[in-house]
Amino acid sequence: PYVAHLLAVAATVLEYGGSEDMAIAALLHDAVEDQGGEPRLSDIRNRFGDRVADIVRSCSDSVVNTSAGQQKEDKRIRTTRYIEHLETADQETLLVSLSDKIHNARSILRDLRKPQIRTNVWERFNGKKEGTLWYYRQLANAFQRLLPGQLADELIEIVIVLENE
Repeated sequence: PYVAHLLAVAATVLEYGGSEDMAIAALLHDAVEDQGGEPRLSDIRNRFGDRVADIVRSCSDSVVNTSAGQQKEDKRIRTTRYIEHLETADQETLLVSLSDKIHNARSILRDLRKPQIRTNVWERFNGKKEGTLWYYRQLANAFQRLLPGQLADELIEIVIVLENE
């Protein structure tokens, strides 16, 4: 499932006109916050260049190295800061981020429609149902302003369905 997510995000970026660097950044978008913080970002910069590293960094809500024992800030603080950060992000970063969020939202909706796991879906998230829906509503509103179009419209539509599930 994890690799499928990365491939889906990269495919969405490419489908909506993204460049090779953007697709590479999409494949690596979770690496910094989930697998090594600043040392991982430095590795990405060395292997794939500044543009890819800058997009990956901009798509990350944290750059701490949890494998080295560093602790991430509270999730609500990180998500609020990330939403605020979108206001200054460039169009390439916005497309990679929106592609990530749209795939995540689609996955949540798909899982809610599976009777065998429906009751446990919101337990996967630190914010549970209320916090997760708040985050996705804020993201959807931001993307509607910052990168309007089919993907942003789809995210709003999914959020509305999730709110009514």
